[in-house]
Order: sequence, then structure tokens, then C-alpha cells
Amino acid sequence: MKQDEALQLFEYRDGALYWRIKPSRGVNVGDKVGTICSTGHQRLMYRRKIYRVHAVVWLMHYGEIPKEIDHKDTNKLNNCIENLRLAQGKNQQNVGTRVDNTSGVKNVYWHKPTNRWSVIVSANKIRHNLGYFDDFELADLVATEARNKYHGAFANHGH
Repeated sequence: MKQDEALQLFEYRDGALYWRIKPSRGVNVGDKVGTICSTGHQRLMYRRKIYRVHAVVWLMHYGEIPKEIDHKDTNKLNNCIENLRLAQGKNQQNVGTRVDNTSGVKNVYWHKPTNRWSVIVSANKIRHNLGYFDDFELADLVATEARNKYHGAFANHGH
């Protein structure tokens, strides 16, 4: 899909897309575009091709669909153009605390062999083991500083 086609098909309002045409039976001009898929993103189908709604929003504003777009607030349904940014391989850095995390703090793990807290932060496909700590608060601080250092604007502290 090209930018001019997207601008003819959709109207962008407050982070959502609305049909400017009647694309199929049961869908009318002015209807909101998109359904939520298994990844939690909104997607749409046009001419038997599936598009991510946030990618079409980006296309409408900037003329291209990049490989990776990040939602700054991590809300996959917030497709406001102000909430979208190019990720360029950093999309996985802007994620919250994993659901299976037992420490409650992102990048801090209990290391049974040493009976201490371990801090591990990944960036650019490299795992940085930042050491073992007796003090949980110190491990949390080290993890926060490491995320700031390695992830920059994409640092998400999971709070």
C-alpha cells in the first residue's frame, strides 16, 4: 500500500482509522477500522492483504511502512502518531516486567547457586551480566542504570 492510497481509503482521527470508502458488505463509510489480533495489535484487511493499523497510521504521516514501529507507552492499541516511533531493533527493549518474573523488578533474578540477586540486561543481542548482589535495592538500582545506559530512550523500567 502506498501513502496516497492509504489517504484515500482512511481518515485518521485521534489515533484511530475510519473508512472513507465502503470496502465490503457490512462495513460502511465512517466505520472504525481494525480488529484486535492475537498479538494485541489492531490489524485491517484490504484487498486480501493484512496490515497493522499502527503501520498504516505511520504510512499516512510519513510515506513509508518501516520494519519496526514502537508504541512509546507500550499500549499496542494506542495508535496516536505521537505515541509511535521508529524502533530499529530496539522494540524489545521497550517492554515491561515479564509475567514470569519472580523478583518483581525487571532484569533482576534470584541466583540460587550464589544465593544472591543477579542483574542481566540485554542490548543489541548481547547479554550483559552486571554482577551478583546481596542487597535487592542495589540490584534494582544497577538494573535501572543499565537499562538507561543500554536502552536510552527505549528504557522501560516496568513500573
